[in-house]
Amino acid sequence: MSNLSIKDVPEAWAEALRQRAARNHRSLQGELMAILERAVAEGADAVGPGLLASGTARSLPSTSSRQAWKPVEQVAAELRARFPQGLPTGPSSIDLIRQDRDAR
Repeated sequence: MSNLSIKDVPEAWAEALRQRAARNHRSLQGELMAILERAVAEGADAVGPGLLASGTARSLPSTSSRQAWKPVEQVAAELRARFPQGLPTGPSSIDLIRQDRDAR
C-alpha cells in the first residue's frame, strides 16, 4: 500500500476534518480513507469501471470489506430478527463474579 502525505493543510480544514471524523465515529485516518474511497470510486465511474485516469486497469477497494457504524437500535433489530426466540440464557453475571471471587 502507498502512503500519502499532505503538507500545509490550513488549521481550520484540519479541525473541520477532526470534527467530521468524530461525528462519524472514525479516527481522522479512517475519515480520510472514507473520503478518498468515495472520490476514487466516483472518478472511476467517470472513466469506466475498473479504470483510473491514467488508463491502467485496477480493482477498487470494496466498501463491503469495511465496517460501517450502525445505530444501537439497528443492531438490536437485526439481532431480534436473527434470534426471534431470544438468545439462550446462561448463568447470571453476578453469580459468575461471586464464584470467581469466592474461589480466591
